[in-house]
Amino acid sequence: MTDKLEHGENCTCGCQDGKDEDVKITLEFEDDEKVVVEPLFIFNLDGKDYIALVPEDKGSDDAEDEDDDVYLYIYHDLSDEEFEFLDIEDDEEFDKVCKEFERIIEEAQGTEE
Repeated sequence: MTDKLEHGENCTCGCQDGKDEDVKITLEFEDDEKVVVEPLFIFNLDGKDYIALVPEDKGSDDAEDEDDDVYLYIYHDLSDEEFEFLDIEDDEEFDKVCKEFERIIEEAQGTEE
C-alpha cells in the first residue's frame, strides 16, 4: 500500500513540521472490507518504524481508549511523497509492538494528567 503521508505534531520521527492537514488513508483487507483511518503516530522499536492508525470515525482523542480499534503496521518511507505499510507477520514481533504501543499511550496519558 502506498500513499502520501504528512508528518505532524504526534509523529515521533523527529520532523515536527507542525502541519495541521488531516491525513486519511483507506485500508483494504482480504475480505474486501475498507476502513478509512488516520495516522495516530509513528514510533521506532528495535530499529524498525511502526505506525499506529485509528479509524477516522474514532477521532484522535478517542484513540487512546482501550476499546477502540488500532491498526499497527511496519512503516517504510519510499520517498518524500510515498510510503508503504507491511503486515507484522511474526507473532513475537507483533506482541512486542503492541506492548510498546501501550507503553507510549500510557506514558502520554500520564503526562496529560
